[in-house]
Amino acid sequence: MEPVSTIEGRAIPFGRKNVDTDVIIPARWLKTISREGLGRGAFETVRAEPGNVFDDPANAGAPILVAGDNFGCGSSREHAAWALLDMGVKAVIAPSFSDIFSGNAFKNGILTVVLPQEQVDRLMEVAREQPITIDLETQTVTTPFQDRFPFEIDPFRKHCLAEGLDEVGLTMARGDAIAAYEARQSQAMAWYAQGTQAA
Repeated sequence: MEPVSTIEGRAIPFGRKNVDTDVIIPARWLKTISREGLGRGAFETVRAEPGNVFDDPANAGAPILVAGDNFGCGSSREHAAWALLDMGVKAVIAPSFSDIFSGNAFKNGILTVVLPQEQVDRLMEVAREQPITIDLETQTVTTPFQDRFPFEIDPFRKHCLAEGLDEVGLTMARGDAIAAYEARQSQAMAWYAQGTQAA
């Protein structure tokens, strides 16, 4: 997982409320065994609409998505986070998120930023023509027009995102402590180790 510090660039001004994971990545795309290529199926039904924001050339490769309330509701499919990553999205800003989606996003290195609706509305306006900057260290979202919106984030999630640590990375970072524990257990339970070898 790549460390997150500052995410800057165009933001896709989506803004729809109650977008579920089936809209983010339709069920027919779940048969794949690879995360790669899921971006092609992301928001497929929305992309069928003429003039949609996802196919606007100005938003190509945008690292930020500005969404509406209750983003990522519905099923628990982790493919939704994978599809966003495959699109190049590294952060989603919304008034609220489904808990499961927010957890899946975090585990895959996507920063979810919760802001009040009026601030999201302002970012939707700015995103149509100007870049947005998210600074994880200072926990702020800023615009070229001097807008400065602070956001809250769980300290553990902030640490993991800043260091690029997923669950495997967190475990590996504790390698010395795990090895020391295993050594102590081997000595304390030598009788058990001998019994399993004999079996």
